[in-house]
Amino acid sequence: MATLSPLLQQATPVLADRGEGVHLIDEDGRRWLDFTAGIGVTSTGHCHPKVVAAAQRQVATLIHGQYTTVMHRPLLRLTERLGEVLPDGLDALFYVNSGSEAVEAAVRLARHATARQNIVVFQGSFHGRTMGAAALTTAGTKFRAGIGPLMPGVAVAPFPYAYHYGWSEDEAVRFALRELDHLLATVSHPDDTAAFVVEPVLGEGGYVPAPPGFLEGLRERADRHGVLLVMDEVQTGFGRTGRFWGHEHSGVRPDVVVTAKGLASGFPLSAIAAPAALMERGRPGSQGGTYGGNAVACAAALATLEVIEEEGLVANAAEMGARLHDGLRKVAADHPRVGDVRGLGLMQASEFSTPDGEPDPGTARRAHAAAVERGLLLLTCGAYGQVVRMIPPLIVTGEQIDEALSIWSEAVTAATR
Repeated sequence: MATLSPLLQQATPVLADRGEGVHLIDEDGRRWLDFTAGIGVTSTGHCHPKVVAAAQRQVATLIHGQYTTVMHRPLLRLTERLGEVLPDGLDALFYVNSGSEAVEAAVRLARHATARQNIVVFQGSFHGRTMGAAALTTAGTKFRAGIGPLMPGVAVAPFPYAYHYGWSEDEAVRFALRELDHLLATVSHPDDTAAFVVEPVLGEGGYVPAPPGFLEGLRERADRHGVLLVMDEVQTGFGRTGRFWGHEHSGVRPDVVVTAKGLASGFPLSAIAAPAALMERGRPGSQGGTYGGNAVACAAALATLEVIEEEGLVANAAEMGARLHDGLRKVAADHPRVGDVRGLGLMQASEFSTPDGEPDPGTARRAHAAAVERGLLLLTCGAYGQVVRMIPPLIVTGEQIDEALSIWSEAVTAATR
């Protein structure tokens, strides 16, 4: 009898039977408030009627039109529609299935387009689990341990994680940019550096927003040295941070955007976007794949974009995110073990620390478990598992935010008792 791999670890004990909006329902009929959204995937909630209808219609007409063999209308419509929300000038798209694949496609393009080999990433990054993406990932050793040698040509620079360093945000930004300059002088010469790859908010690394001054510094150095600036918007894109793209909080324009997760409300779909003139510098045959741009996933993505626009979900993410952030700060004010509350939009985190300022994964685990016991599904992150994150669907209401905050307050009290 076959079983699932024992290496798969479940974050919660829930056996989901169905999903409705912000809730998952188990086989016994218990409803769970889902503030994981499938790790930021179900942006329009579970089984949004418009997404379901679009997928059902597409399944009945064309499921798989392999897009280097034939073309299909959902892919063409999605490409046109994404052109309306992508940063100006990023007018060419390549589709694959997962965030990891899209990140690797961006690295391949950067190396081809610049004829340079090195990629600079930032401490705490998560860019995926495949071999190339894992080489770019420093959110935790579990993503890369025991599989080396990893892809060469990767250099790691500090990320301005102010709470970790015990500094102000400005101090952390100055340090990170100074160390990046030092790296370019000692490890990866600018003439060998193809791209800076950065998340607008560290994901697995602890939900740490990149300060605008840091992204501005990356843009300036990229322009000065002819380096491409690649924004990994896999988790931050599609309204998650209260702007359509996470990098919009800084006003910095990237050269390449990587997107996935919330793009298709649960269907596997990812993409990279770049200026056509840049995309053309990739080598012939370097882009392709069997399932990329799947017709059903594209139909779901088109419906997702419609729902986001019609229901004002980007604005809702900003408003509900502020409500959630304020509530988390109030909980933290009563519990010193919560050392920091941070995030953008509906991407919020509480970091637990010991009285002497060290990471406190034990209390984070207890708070997470206590929340699950009370019907609120959450996830942990951070290098030590010391951060509890909240990622509700963008359709979440104020009443649901308040319900989650009430449960969270009880959970933290129980965890720190």
